Amino acid sequence: MKQMKARDSLRQRRVLLWTAVLSGCLTGSIPPARAELQIEITSGVRDPVPIAIVPFASPGAAASDFDAAGIVQHDLEGSGRFRALPRERMPATPSRADEVASPSWKAVGSDYVVVGRTMTLDNGSLAVDFELVNTLTGARLGAQRFTGAPGAMRNAAHRVSDVIYQKILGVRGAFATRIAYVAVDGEPPAQRHQLIVADADGANQHMVLESRFPLMSPAWSPDGQWLAYVSFETKHAAVYVQLVRSGERRQVSARAGVNGAPAWSPDGRKLALTLGGSSGNPDIYILDLGTQDLTRITDDPAIDTEPEWAPDGKSLFFTSDRAGSPQIYQIGTSAGARPKRLTFGGNYNARPRVSPDGSQLAMVTLDNGNYRIAIQDLGSGTVRMLSHGHLDETPSFAPNGATLIYSERESGRGSLATVSTDGLTGLRLKASQGEVREPAWGPFSP
Repeated sequence: MKQMKARDSLRQRRVLLWTAVLSGCLTGSIPPARAELQIEITSGVRDPVPIAIVPFASPGAAASDFDAAGIVQHDLEGSGRFRALPRERMPATPSRADEVASPSWKAVGSDYVVVGRTMTLDNGSLAVDFELVNTLTGARLGAQRFTGAPGAMRNAAHRVSDVIYQKILGVRGAFATRIAYVAVDGEPPAQRHQLIVADADGANQHMVLESRFPLMSPAWSPDGQWLAYVSFETKHAAVYVQLVRSGERRQVSARAGVNGAPAWSPDGRKLALTLGGSSGNPDIYILDLGTQDLTRITDDPAIDTEPEWAPDGKSLFFTSDRAGSPQIYQIGTSAGARPKRLTFGGNYNARPRVSPDGSQLAMVTLDNGNYRIAIQDLGSGTVRMLSHGHLDETPSFAPNGATLIYSERESGRGSLATVSTDGLTGLRLKASQGEVREPAWGPFSP
């Protein structure tokens, strides 16, 4: 009974999207939805790394309003792998590595100390200098400068966090990356749907598109410049691609029947799509964005949907019910390729997402009546459950492969959540108003 209720809830949400299409109004002059995201840490490692991030010195008045150290501390603590020393407990406020007295910092329990400076350069841009010191050895582990316009200083601070994360943990940080997601506010038929891009911590939001019609399935291009998504603004599903910076966009697929689930090829020249055609039966196709040539990949009476490219671009992962229940398959992109089934545990495995190195497969799986995020090792086939909600959906890997972001239903509202691929750390990003869903994690910036 519990399993049936969870499945009915998932179906109901999809039906509501189609209902909104039929009852909505054309996009008009609408006030922006308030979808500020608030972070709540839900889990962390048992022994987080003790670190002190000293407030950065600000020789120039223009730089003094920017708290780079506060953003770095927010990033590292939010990862669940660091424990930051409160500022009131700091024995001193050095701004350079040679001013750090390691014994004093060891005495307050900090294994590492971050010091730095923010300053205004002669050309009007701002600079953030930082150094990382190991108090156990006294060694300076890293030093770097990031520069940019005043409006880009949050990103500079995130890049500082990325370097610290990699120096200490050996994994490239993803704090300076972006996420895209859909925010929904109001009740049908007057709902507002927004496609939003934000920093990985949910801050610095930018609305890409607003509509009174559903927006679905955002997907980043490999260079991070474009988003593909599904819009129902013409009262029929259509796939668009849009430049994030300028807002320039174009419709690339509005064929009869289903147009959905766009996924960019690794070279950014093609989209894998789910198309229904005149028969209405969904199959997987590849659309060449330059020539508009369409290549059919699957041809089966079953429902084939949710394509995902392998990192090498030579195959696609997709969901199909050809075996009687939704399972995940892999198929080559060359003519005559035959699909190979990858998932066998349980009777529901869907929405495949592959790690950047191609070693792991994230999915939505049915676990004791609950839809949860799981990860499968593609080498051994071992599956591990990562999330613990009742209706968790739409997983997306961070570009470093260490974390997944997904949507969940919490207290009856949609929110976003992250979980590390080892299952040890996680956080929730809740909207202050309305709900958020369908996250997609963008690539590393050049």
